[in-house]
Amino acid sequence: MNEGKRLEFTVYAPALVGNDGRTHAVVRNMEQALPGLRLEWEVSKAGRPTPLQQREAWLAEAATRGRLPLICNGDESYPVTLSGMRRSASASPGGQHQLQLRAKLPMDAAAITAAMDVLDAVAEGAHAFWGHATPDDAALDIAYQVAPTLEGPPSPRLGLPALKLFEHLGSPEIPYYLGWLNYWSAAAARAIGFPDPARDAEWLARARRTATGGWVVQLTDTPLDLNTPVHLDSLKRAYERFPEIGGRAAS
Repeated sequence: MNEGKRLEFTVYAPALVGNDGRTHAVVRNMEQALPGLRLEWEVSKAGRPTPLQQREAWLAEAATRGRLPLICNGDESYPVTLSGMRRSASASPGGQHQLQLRAKLPMDAAAITAAMDVLDAVAEGAHAFWGHATPDDAALDIAYQVAPTLEGPPSPRLGLPALKLFEHLGSPEIPYYLGWLNYWSAAAARAIGFPDPARDAEWLARARRTATGGWVVQLTDTPLDLNTPVHLDSLKRAYERFPEIGGRAAS
């Protein structure tokens, strides 16, 4: 196991509308994707897991408030967490409210093996536009692609391209950035022109369709490590291939 390292999952979906069933679907799907997982504890203000006596009712009530409070597996030696927050229209593409879901797993062999299933499960359960799963250290480098500096524009590390702020993208189907594993709904795939059999052999070799016609695309055989030149080159090639990602395509 990589001590201390975490695998981060983030998906962006339409905002919750009352209790529309998606919080339940996401939790159940994630449990099915990771054998033995039970998300039956909430996290207290003190940061300690507390058993949920009536989880389904708790999820339904939270959904009416447009969110999914932090829920976990109750194992502080092997913490698995899931949460969801409402993103304001002013901070989201196209001026539309969104639901942003985040899950974190210890980055061990079991999590790496199940990662594609977990991303597929969470994204499909949420009816997501797009999402990703990325090791936390690589995710930090990728965050610099959109983080403005005091001087103004972002200052990406490692020669990665600068990306537009989320609210400056015209459509919620346009992914903000790339990760190790990438979930693209059918609409998102159309928006970025994937797949093109003539140009996407590299990506299609590590891709699979989802039940709703979307895709989960894996950039590198092993979890993305931007200190590995082959991995960094793969990420840069993907940005070159999909200029729509991050709003870089010429209008």
